[in-house]
Amino acid sequence: MRFPSPLLRGTLIKRYKRFLADVALDGGETITAHCANPGSMLGLADPGSPVWLSTSDNPKRKLKFSWEMVEVDLGKGSALVGINTGHPNGLVADAIERGVISELGGYDGLRREVRYGTNSRIDILLERNGTNPCYVEIKNVHLMREAGRAEFPDSVTARGAKHLRELAAMVESGCRAVMVYLVQREDADDLSLARDIDPGYGAAFDAARAAGVEAISYACRLSPEEIEVARPIPMLG
Repeated sequence: MRFPSPLLRGTLIKRYKRFLADVALDGGETITAHCANPGSMLGLADPGSPVWLSTSDNPKRKLKFSWEMVEVDLGKGSALVGINTGHPNGLVADAIERGVISELGGYDGLRREVRYGTNSRIDILLERNGTNPCYVEIKNVHLMREAGRAEFPDSVTARGAKHLRELAAMVESGCRAVMVYLVQREDADDLSLARDIDPGYGAAFDAARAAGVEAISYACRLSPEEIEVARPIPMLG
């Protein structure tokens, strides 16, 4: 995914009301940016952090700037982290179509946001003539508390546990179901569940895996010009 124009660099002043962030741009201007991330953003919203913003000329938008990335350093050099949770579904769909995610190859059709389960929409539905569909749920990952180890979730997510139960029901009905954990970080070597943060999600994950739900994880390559799915990383559970 290429940005329409290169991102602008600045310094985070503060994040507040979940969806707002004040940023001092490198050019000297102080602006308010939209933060498309409802999570805790643990370790990623410290005042003084270098951040990267996209811009929009849409006159209907209240805020011209969107917070896209933050630079972090856990002792092994600085790395970019994507914080915009609006991107993963499109990134994964593009990666499937380009053949980057080999586990999800070989399907004839790809549809997004298809209704299923109990008042839910599956992120991606993969279809092929003569076989049952494959239900793909995507989770954005950006938490890292130990260098090299990405973790999910960064806060309690009852909705995430519900999705796991619904995927297990799809497997029971004869379909394939896959959890894709997309790590919007350059510095991830593997992925583990943050069971101390949300034991309930960990239990739901274990039950889903026992029911036949698959789980894979991919890391991204990020720059001020683009984000793309780059490589698989081990899923430690």
